[in-house]
Amino acid sequence: MSTTTLITGANKGLGFETARQLIAVGHAVWAGARTQEKAEQAAKELGARPLVVDVTDDASVRAAAELVEKESGALDVLVNNAGIADPSDDQEGLTGPDMTAVLDTNVVGVVRMMHAFVPLLQRGRGIVVNVGSGLGSFGRTTDPERMEGQFASPAYNASKAAVSMLTVQYARQYPELRVNVVDPGFTATDLNGHTGIQTVAEGAEAIVRAAQLTPDGPTATFTDRHGSVPW
Repeated sequence: MSTTTLITGANKGLGFETARQLIAVGHAVWAGARTQEKAEQAAKELGARPLVVDVTDDASVRAAAELVEKESGALDVLVNNAGIADPSDDQEGLTGPDMTAVLDTNVVGVVRMMHAFVPLLQRGRGIVVNVGSGLGSFGRTTDPERMEGQFASPAYNASKAAVSMLTVQYARQYPELRVNVVDPGFTATDLNGHTGIQTVAEGAEAIVRAAQLTPDGPTATFTDRHGSVPW
């Protein structure tokens, strides 16, 4: 029996590459995207199933969960990948609405997905992979020797720190699930204007590894492709 996996933001970048790699090892992937057109295009290219899911829209997330339940019955792996960056390079201009938009996608989006899909995960293998960032690590962003400590991105960094805390709390709330957060590393994607120093294949490594955990694997961990990441 194949592993049923849902990836949000699967129409490009790390989400698309994660889907490609997981399909290659036998996962049956629901490719999530915000619009029908994007979902169908990604699914066609990948050999996946299209799923319209906008993580900022409660009704969209509920409808996605209903479709997955109807068609698949259960969900083995949920990859919360969808995310956005700070809206402006001018950090002095960051506004309350700017911050709200980033948190709504990157943090509340995870909450919406968990609320809708935990019942399906409990029927399956119960693996959750939250795509975080070293930019959400206090240990790395306060280390002047690290790339993460070289620049400020307050909304994005705060959102990814929140994703790490959500991961720990969900792992505690649902001990029967495996809930982990991963840092893909500085990967060349649209999110950073393709300035990243890793390929998407390298960036997807940690996500793919966490998505292949067994139900008795670790939970409440923070890792990248090289190993543990400090909180």
